[in-house]
Amino acid sequence: MRLLLLINASAQPVPAQLSAPAEAVGVVRTQVRLQKLDFWLRYPDYLAFELMNEFEAAPKETELLDLAEDILSSEEPDLRRFPMLRHRFGAFEELDEALSPLVEKGLISKTQVLGQNRVAEHIYFLLQRGRDVANELAEQAPALEWYISRTKLLVAMVDGLGGTQLKNRQYLLKDYADTAIGQHIAPITDQARDRLRKLRAAAANSIEEN
Repeated sequence: MRLLLLINASAQPVPAQLSAPAEAVGVVRTQVRLQKLDFWLRYPDYLAFELMNEFEAAPKETELLDLAEDILSSEEPDLRRFPMLRHRFGAFEELDEALSPLVEKGLISKTQVLGQNRVAEHIYFLLQRGRDVANELAEQAPALEWYISRTKLLVAMVDGLGGTQLKNRQYLLKDYADTAIGQHIAPITDQARDRLRKLRAAAANSIEEN
């Protein structure tokens, strides 16, 4: 259900030139993009760190700092963490097995664009039944509200960015980049909380000076 809600939130309108199932109502292009979004969903402390990056780029957007604080002041980084392995190109988990129940139930459809020697692109279609189920979950399963709100936050944060751009942003964090291939990516909760305290102190000093 996590991946269904993520695909539902991040799916874009299907371009007319793209060969898609008749019942497709949205599309997520590239496995890389889906993997990187899933990483931030599974590591709330890394998401909070990225929100602080966004705040530093636009200091007037104080709600970004508030969102980071909401995450880090709670047990969310521990309770919601779902570890991922470091792969050659960053956080990775084989998606075929996780997505197969969604395909079997007619909620999503997958296809591939083949290159000369390998798969050039993975494409994930959200089907009408998938959207209906995602909407029903939002109404009937309050326990999933966290996933619904987080997927919406993620999509808003990375609007317009492709999978490679998201991968490059995640590599900017040394703890992530230095994780050995084949090892689980470690949490950065303490580091993120320390950074939040410094940003809050700097923001308070700026207000006093003005």
